[in-house]
Amino acid sequence: MKKLSSASKPYDEPVWLFPYPAMLVGDSFFIPTMKPAYLTYAADNAAKKSDVKVKIHTVTEDGVLGIRVWRVA
Repeated sequence: MKKLSSASKPYDEPVWLFPYPAMLVGDSFFIPTMKPAYLTYAADNAAKKSDVKVKIHTVTEDGVLGIRVWRVA
């Protein structure tokens, strides 16, 4: 998963790249974040664009807040 800066935006907002094309049903990934609602929104929108169904939960793993995204279909 990469985070790239977008020169076309007037502010420094990252462009998120999610590993959906390489994922099989049942696979998951964790992204640490202090803003889980925003990242949930970004991950869900990217899944829709990739025509992938996902389940997203805000979780704390090893004391780190983040989101876990599972591919479900």
